Amino acid sequence: MRYVSWLFVFAPVAAALGWWLHGPATWVFVTSALAIIPLSAVLGRATEDLATHTSATIGGLLNATLGNAAELIITVLALRAGLIDLVKASIIGSIVGNLLLVLGASLFAGGMKHRTLRFGVQAASEAASMMTLSMAALVIPAVLVLTHPRPAVIPLDLSVAVAAVLIVTYCASLVFTLRTHTLLTGARANGEEAHWPLRQAGAALLLATVGIALMSELMVGATEEAAAALGLSQLFVGIIVVPIVGNAAEHASALWMALRNKADLAFAISIGSCTQIALFVAPVLIFLALAFGRRMDFVFTPLEVVAVGAATAIVNVVAHDGESNWFEGAQLLAVYLILAAAFFYY
Repeated sequence: MRYVSWLFVFAPVAAALGWWLHGPATWVFVTSALAIIPLSAVLGRATEDLATHTSATIGGLLNATLGNAAELIITVLALRAGLIDLVKASIIGSIVGNLLLVLGASLFAGGMKHRTLRFGVQAASEAASMMTLSMAALVIPAVLVLTHPRPAVIPLDLSVAVAAVLIVTYCASLVFTLRTHTLLTGARANGEEAHWPLRQAGAALLLATVGIALMSELMVGATEEAAAALGLSQLFVGIIVVPIVGNAAEHASALWMALRNKADLAFAISIGSCTQIALFVAPVLIFLALAFGRRMDFVFTPLEVVAVGAATAIVNVVAHDGESNWFEGAQLLAVYLILAAAFFYY
């Protein structure tokens, strides 16, 4: 976290530009986005420390539910503001970003330091299988619309039904990992001690959440004007910018684990985050949209469906043999850059 602490300086700058000086939307967007990065790091560390101070079950539940809290806050505020395309794009962007950018950068950096990165084939395969199934369920409504001869007759109820099934599956996954098979996550799994005592961790979690909400409100409020000024679409902002900002802390954690030759944990962080997005964050957003009186579904663009399918297939290939190297990481990064360029021109 110390490597991003200097970014805290952008929080008062964003507040001043957004609330008092009414500065250009582009500057408000950029400064508030930069301010969210260290706040996300604090939230992640506070969550890990709270998990360490509790039982294995409660700790795992905290990590499972708060792992993507920063991005969830951003997307909820965007949803409330009616930026549906941005919210839907951020779901796909988080998945593609974690599978290609985060895992790719981790394997590349770790492979440059260690000739071969090894990880447990069974654990990686199980995580990849759960990821593949959740990705498939998430894009089924989009595939149906793209292939149905009369897509206009497909109701919103289909996405709501899929969201309900995903929530139930998520609850089942919690039972599987926290009760019947007890797979520990986070700091406890890493064998690390808490950085903060219990009360300090709780206070940090609360303050970071409030800070992220305030900065996210500024960022979301400036998104449309800033995107127009920068020549970016809501799709590109959702696919590329929001996931990088919201998941910066997890990105750094995966990279650090790979550098320490802990490829198992790098895989667990990147794939676990994808699964949580598909099984928890995405369906929660569907139900929140109904509560806000918005119409949101799981009907994504053809390029988004292709991106998810390609990323999922590539990671399954990487995970099948229990070892990796810097070149496989470079290939994942190459695919991510190609997709980013495609979304820029989409």
